Amino acid sequence: MHENYAARPHPEYVVLDIGDDLGALIVYTDDAMHGTEVEISPAGDDSSRSHKDVLARGEGDRVAFTAVFDRLPEGVYTLWTEGVARARGVQVSAGTVAELDWAGAAPELAA
Repeated sequence: MHENYAARPHPEYVVLDIGDDLGALIVYTDDAMHGTEVEISPAGDDSSRSHKDVLARGEGDRVAFTAVFDRLPEGVYTLWTEGVARARGVQVSAGTVAELDWAGAAPELAA
C-alpha cells in the first residue's frame, strides 16, 4: 500500500538550502489546496518544471498549508497548478526566502 505523503501532518522543521546564488520560496495557501501539486519553472522556460506538494505544517493548533521550494537559483519564476500558470514574475533572490500568499484566494486569482 502506498502512503499519501501529503495526507499526514508534517510537524518536522524545514531546512532550507540557500546562500551564495540560491534562494527559497514559500507559498502559503489555505486548507483547500492541501495536497495540491504546485509546479515552478524559470521565467521564459515553461517546460522546465519541478514541483512540491502543499503540506500541512505546524505544531499543536497552529497549522500552515505551504509549498516550500529551496535551492532555487536567483531569478524570476512562474508557478503552476493543474498545468495552468497561476503566478508569473515571482522574484527569488540569493540568500533570502521569498513568500507568496495564496491563502484565502483561489489559485486562479493569485496570478
